[in-house]
Parts: sequence; structure tokens; C-alpha cells
Amino acid sequence: MTEATALFVGVLTGLCTMVAAWFLLRSRPAGPAEHGTSDHDPEILLRDGIVIDSAPGLGAFLGLGTLVGVDWADLSRTLSQHFDGVPRALPSETGRFAALADAEGWLSITPEADRHRIALHMGGLSCDTAHPSPINGIEFRRMSAVCDAAPTPVWLTNETGVVLWRNAACTELVAEAGLRDPMASPLLLPEGGDRSEAPVRVNVDLTDGSRRWYEVAIRQTDLGLLHFAVSIDNLVEAELAQRNFVQTLTKTFAHLPIGLAVFDRDRRLVLFNPALVDLTRLPVDFLSARPNLMSFFDHMRENRMMPEPKNYVSWRERLTEVVSAARDDRYCETWNLPSGLTYKITGRPHPDGAVAFLIEDISAEITLTRRFRSELEMTQSVIDCFEDAVAVFSQLGILTFCNRAFREMWKCDPDSAFVEMSIADATAGWQRDCAPNAAWPDLEDFVLTLRDRSAWTFSLRLKSGGQLLCTVEPVSAGATMVRFSGQPVKALPAPEPAVADQAT
Repeated sequence: MTEATALFVGVLTGLCTMVAAWFLLRSRPAGPAEHGTSDHDPEILLRDGIVIDSAPGLGAFLGLGTLVGVDWADLSRTLSQHFDGVPRALPSETGRFAALADAEGWLSITPEADRHRIALHMGGLSCDTAHPSPINGIEFRRMSAVCDAAPTPVWLTNETGVVLWRNAACTELVAEAGLRDPMASPLLLPEGGDRSEAPVRVNVDLTDGSRRWYEVAIRQTDLGLLHFAVSIDNLVEAELAQRNFVQTLTKTFAHLPIGLAVFDRDRRLVLFNPALVDLTRLPVDFLSARPNLMSFFDHMRENRMMPEPKNYVSWRERLTEVVSAARDDRYCETWNLPSGLTYKITGRPHPDGAVAFLIEDISAEITLTRRFRSELEMTQSVIDCFEDAVAVFSQLGILTFCNRAFREMWKCDPDSAFVEMSIADATAGWQRDCAPNAAWPDLEDFVLTLRDRSAWTFSLRLKSGGQLLCTVEPVSAGATMVRFSGQPVKALPAPEPAVADQAT
């Protein structure tokens, strides 16, 4: 129940209690006393001008709350609104004052030895002190109008459940429910229980076949049990839609190979799929019991479905960090399990503080990656054994790999460079070390072309004096292999002047 609803119920409690009291009193027979004070007339006792005792509930009807401790000045101002001629000072002799709104009502003030006794009588009726009556007919009509205008059903029952009074909304609900007993309770409430408990959720079937849901708050009063029924149809529909949505999600995730565990803002498991059971090996009954997040990971650790922590205390503290990281969408780990399996754990934030964990078995991918890496390393070691310098360029003209002979011949190490080496970068370096050759532009076009290609060769002369044969061949996926054959030859030193003179 919201704060606004609780406030509304609190205000109606006072109003409806007063209206119900008036209704009950009007339904009672007149007392035997016509002019004297009846044993059932509510009384107020004052000593030294201060209230020391009063009939239960009378203070609430007078609008003063608890009367004990109220002085005569405040009490007389309140009473003067309902009775004619109430004195400002306590009289020394007995006096009776007529009610303003009821010809048969009166108020009497009787001085005694050390105190004053005030008795209230309305309409010649016997007023039970346990059920003091309202004393202003105009005020009663106002409060009655407020209660009848209330959009929520309100009714008063005794301890056995017999309806003593109800407002217009409750009467309308009884009619819509088709109840034959005009004073029947419109809603069937559970028996027993503490009246201070939270509101009770109940439903009622109407004659048109529809069903309404209410949240009933019960307040204990001097008159009986006051019931307030607040409609929660929209809330029930929203909860039903949420349950259907969760069921739809569960069916959707049931066929996913990735394990899903969703924890609400209280860190309770609210949703999981069958893949989670298979991957974590946790019992279904344990997961269905909505364990908290710590218990969930504890059971995974006991089942050896997560890496064994070296320090259990620090591991529990780290779980808190894991949740915080998951809420920020930055948690992703790879678990290498003792069984040889490899799991990828990802945390994802969800609305209202919820957190979802995805558990994926990536053992096959890891095995394939390791095998692929091993094959690449073996391939690299093989081409490093070639005497020819070999380089492979992709269809986009980017150097993908080369061998040791290439790096030594052209004095470069593409693996340690900050940027990728393109065919343009490579030919620029080759041209610096070689004599001019018209084949360089053709080589660049050959690497970048999308047309069918065939292998071709051309000769190169190094500025150092060596000769090379360059072979250009298309390979798979549109790549191109460039191979340089032949060993560079160092230029012979120039002949000495003396030797040159002898030759002439």
C-alpha cells in the first residue's frame, strides 16, 4: 500500500468511525432517563480545571484527540461550538446547556468536592461510553457525505464479522457481486490473524463474470473492525503480465546453449534456463529455491565448476567486486576448470538493480584456437627455413606474414612496427635498395587487382651489386606471394692505382 493510500485510509478511519457511531446510536432504543444523567452518558472529569479522565473515544469525536491533560479553556471553546451558553469559567453550581443542533441534547456540568463532572446527552438517547456519539448533526452530515463519496468500499463489522455499517461504494459492490444478504460482507477475508498485519489481498467475482481484486486494510476501533478495500486491479494485471513475460523469456532461453542466471536487486535468483543446470551441475531444486548470489557461487565452487580460490575470504570479497563490475557492464572472465573445460563468464546489468550472468562453454573454441595457433607457429618455422625471402600480402595490400630471410634481406621487422606495412610501403623500401626498375608499379597493381591473375617474374639489381629474381604469384583468398630468389653479391672493391698503372 502506497503512502498516499495509507494517508487516505487514516483520514477515512476517523470519519467513518464517527459516521458509523452515529448510525449505531440512532439504531438503539431510547434510555430510561429523560432529564437526568443516564449511566450510559459519556462523562468528562476535571480537577483544578484540567481533564483527568473521560469516556473512551470522546476526545476523538470532539476533535481534541486524548482529552486527559486538556484545560477547561480549550475544552470550553470546543463544547461551545455544539452547546449554547457554555461558560468560560467552571461554574460553582450545577448547570445544563442545550445542544445547538439537537433539541433533545444537552450538556451538564456538576461541581463535586474537588472536581467537576461533565455529562453529554444527545437526543434523549442512551449513549454508551464505549460508543460515544457525534454531537453535531451538521458535522455528521458532512462526514457522511465524505464517506459515501469515497471511491473505495468501507464497512464496519463486529468481532464475529457481522456488518454494522457500510458506505455507498461498499453497497454498490455488494449489489454487483449479487449477494442476497444486504448486510453481507462484500469480500471474504481470511479468519484470524493479527489486525495490525499488512493489508490482505482478496478478490470478488461479479455477476457479469469479471473478477475484481482488492487490498483490504483493517483497523481496530472502539466500534468494531473498520475495513478499507483499495482496488488493485491494475497491480494484479501488471503482476500477471510480468509472470507471463518471465515465462516467455524462460521458454525462449530454454533452447539456448548459454547458461543464464538473473539475480534481482536483492541478489536472489529469479530466472535460469536448462543450460545453466547442465553447465553448473547444480540441482534444479536448489536453483528453484531462489538462492542468493553468494550461495549460488559457493555451490559452484563445491561442485568444482569454477576455479578453486587460494583464499576463501578474499574470494568472497572479490565476489562483491564481481557484482559491482557486472552492474557496470565490465565483467568478463575466462575460467579454466580442473576438468579441462573452459567457461566464459559475462556479467550484464539489468533494470532496477538486477544482474544477469551468462555462462558459456568455450572449450571447443579454445581447443580450436590453440590448434590454429600451433599450426601457425609450425608454418612460420617452416617458411623461416627457406633460403628465399618470402612475403605474403592480403587482397587489400597489407603484409600478413614474412619469413626470416625476408627480414634479413630488407632489414625490416614488420612484427615490431606500430603500423601495418602495405605494398606501397614495401615497394618504397625495395626501390631504395635497388636500381630503377619499371616493374614496381605493375607489382603494386598486381597485388591490389581483383581480376584473374597469373604468376610472373622480373629481375632486380641491388645497389650493392647483387642480382635478385622476384617471383610474384597469386595465392588463395586474393592474397599475393612475393618471393626474392638469389643471394645479394657485394660489389667488388675498386682496383688500387698501382695495379691500374701496371695494367696499362
